[in-house]
Amino acid sequence: MGARPIRVLLAKVGLDGHDRGVKVVARALRDGGMEVVYTGLHRRPGEVIEAALQEDVDAIGVSILSGAHLTLLPRIADQMRARGMDDVALLVGGVIPDEDLAELKGIGVAEVVGQEATPEEVVAAVRRAVASRRGSRP
Repeated sequence: MGARPIRVLLAKVGLDGHDRGVKVVARALRDGGMEVVYTGLHRRPGEVIEAALQEDVDAIGVSILSGAHLTLLPRIADQMRARGMDDVALLVGGVIPDEDLAELKGIGVAEVVGQEATPEEVVAAVRRAVASRRGSRP
């Protein structure tokens, strides 16, 4: 019996109502052998954290097109730290300006996946992020 598949929670936080891209990402991750939970649109950071804990995920992927990444991602990262989720990788995808990458990495975002990423690149980013955290999981 092999190791369990990587479990990923995908979330759309805030007022962003565009979900076509996150659905494509969900399909790519499933095709890559991962288990995917999609929370749906308009989630609050606390809802994302609760769902991630309930689902025992290895990674949280946040899709943002609204430009609110520097407001919402720090809230998610702070709540992850407060809940002891150091073994869960946080990723963000969507429209993220290059000048914001360092700040996102600084708050604990493991990978930033741009809107031009191929399905293979998305799968590889999640695998890298999870591998970097798996050392802290018993």
